[in-house]
Amino acid sequence: MLRLFAWWNGMSRQKRVGWTLILAGLGYIVYFLKARVFSPGPQIGNKEWFYFVLMFGLIMIGTINVRMAEMRERNQKIMPLGDLTRHGKK
Repeated sequence: MLRLFAWWNGMSRQKRVGWTLILAGLGYIVYFLKARVFSPGPQIGNKEWFYFVLMFGLIMIGTINVRMAEMRERNQKIMPLGDLTRHGKK
């Protein structure tokens, strides 16, 4: 548990938000499929179908966040932000 906590706090904020969005979207999709689609009960309304489709968009946004955070980390390790030896034009 401590290792998981250290891993979570070691990530950038953008990456944590991305993973939170992904997990929330997946959680709702699993709930919807298990509790509403594959079990008998009242008819599923349009609003619930809309939320179901919206969760796929949430997962895409979360994935974009995670990928952008990884690209930012990789670019900061490879390329410096600026050449400190060069001076601006005068």
